[in-house]
Amino acid sequence: MRIIGGKLRGLRLNPPQNLPVRPTTDLAKEALFNILQNQMDLEDIKVLDLFCGTGNLSLEFASRGAEQVISVDRHMGCVQYVKAAAAQHGLPQIKTYKADVFKYLELETEQYDLIFADPPYDLPKIPELPKIIFNKNLLKPDGLLIVEHQSNQNLSSHPAFVEQRKYGHSSFSFFRTPLNLPEGETFQ
Repeated sequence: MRIIGGKLRGLRLNPPQNLPVRPTTDLAKEALFNILQNQMDLEDIKVLDLFCGTGNLSLEFASRGAEQVISVDRHMGCVQYVKAAAAQHGLPQIKTYKADVFKYLELETEQYDLIFADPPYDLPKIPELPKIIFNKNLLKPDGLLIVEHQSNQNLSSHPAFVEQRKYGHSSFSFFRTPLNLPEGETFQ
């Protein structure tokens, strides 16, 4: 696992072996950031990294100049590793929170330019993530939600779904706020 761009490009990350994670592969992460660089300026954005695990993506966004990165995970070891790695590499814009992601989202009121969610693949509530995020209006106008999931899972029924990109057994589903949603209407 390494940082592939920005001021920490090439940095190898060595999280503890005992963390309950499935990090995004370098190949998938490189493809993801190639897509993102063509869609938005990654500097000075606010990012919410849900199910952050090792912080692989949080650290990547911070390395590339994100203004603020909020990293949320329920496992204390993950949160401690991300916090320590951010401090060690001079990334004060990363803030970590130990919390159940769904409970965190219930209380969240900030808006973000980009929200990335990499839940455990066996989590049955994965399709609820876009519903919650859009119903709570957690994305800024033209903000982007990306959910990483198993390639055999289909999240395209949500009205904000844009596309799915497959990388082996993993996929990224992209969501943007639809421009034609009537005011006051929520997503089902």
